[in-house]
Amino acid sequence: MYQAVADFVQDLFGTHDAIPLHAPVFNGNERRYVGDVIDSTFVSSVGTYVDRFECDVAKYTGARRAVATVNGTAALHVALRLAGVDHDDLVITQPLTFVATCNAIAYCGAEPVFVDVDLDTMGLSPIAMEEWLNDNARLDGDGICRTRADGRRIRACLPMHTFGHPVHLDEMVDVCRRWRLVLVEDAAESLGSLYKNRHTGTIGELGTLSFNGNKIITTGGGGMILSDDILGTRAKHLTTTAKTPHAYEYVHDEVGYNYRLPNLNAALGCAQLESLESFVQTKRDLARRYAEFFKDQRLRFFFEPKDCRSNYWLNAVFCEDRRDRDNLLENTNKQGVMTRPIWALMNHLPAFRHCLKGNLKNAEWLEDRVVNLPSSVPRSSEVLR
Repeated sequence: MYQAVADFVQDLFGTHDAIPLHAPVFNGNERRYVGDVIDSTFVSSVGTYVDRFECDVAKYTGARRAVATVNGTAALHVALRLAGVDHDDLVITQPLTFVATCNAIAYCGAEPVFVDVDLDTMGLSPIAMEEWLNDNARLDGDGICRTRADGRRIRACLPMHTFGHPVHLDEMVDVCRRWRLVLVEDAAESLGSLYKNRHTGTIGELGTLSFNGNKIITTGGGGMILSDDILGTRAKHLTTTAKTPHAYEYVHDEVGYNYRLPNLNAALGCAQLESLESFVQTKRDLARRYAEFFKDQRLRFFFEPKDCRSNYWLNAVFCEDRRDRDNLLENTNKQGVMTRPIWALMNHLPAFRHCLKGNLKNAEWLEDRVVNLPSSVPRSSEVLR
């Protein structure tokens, strides 16, 4: 079985050379736009491509405002600050995520609360979240959500759309409304993904994107905050060192962050964004081919949730158990086909072992079984035919 998987992936990508998990594709105006920036000498954080990239992303996602940052973690950090997350607060999130989700919480001096995921999304479960809140939280006289045990404030909810698959957002919005929590979407992996025809990252009060080199489009390194006009203006101020406008004076009215995306990177992003819809469709075709292959196999392919359009950033299969998972990983990687396990649960990491958590049976089940398959946009559409 494991050899058959390696053979199929090699045929799918048309090569017996090493096949990465996810590599960028530059087949548009990337060199032209980056050359424009170099010629202009405005290669740092001031330049027309930063403004253009922010406007283009806002238009594509339907967000009222988009603010570019140096990476996705910086975007998360500022989004949580804008959500009011402060020292000693708690933020409900999922244990099955990339560490940046929890690191951003820690940057605010806050701590994550780990709640289980749904098996059909691999993302934060609104049902598990409601159960944990019913058992462990209360609304005080001012309508603030606090833990029953010690009165710590639970300020926000931070779901991550795992591998580009949206969580159950309608239900999550309802839970957040009842418990007075700010919903911040970690949409780092889900650019191009839709939940009931609305783009991920635009349904909560705030959302964030990542343009790291392994994402569906890349700026080399970069991120974006999605918000309304008021929060967007505040985000822009905080991410540009809290500098007040002036022709020549340097005045900073609060502690800010040097989280600005350079113009050079934004130029790359503008060119990549022009190809995004074709990338999404090609990756969905790739997922279809994987699904066809695995439908008669022991390994089970993971499909997008109901009423969603996933970008299938990383394709995934469920193995029978951890031993089966490890055998698949070992055999495919020996053949030069890069496969990877899902992340270790955040509550297993030294920095977050002490954090509050609920029953994590689904997350633990997935940790033992999920393997990601090569998911790059093939350089030739002929490969998928």
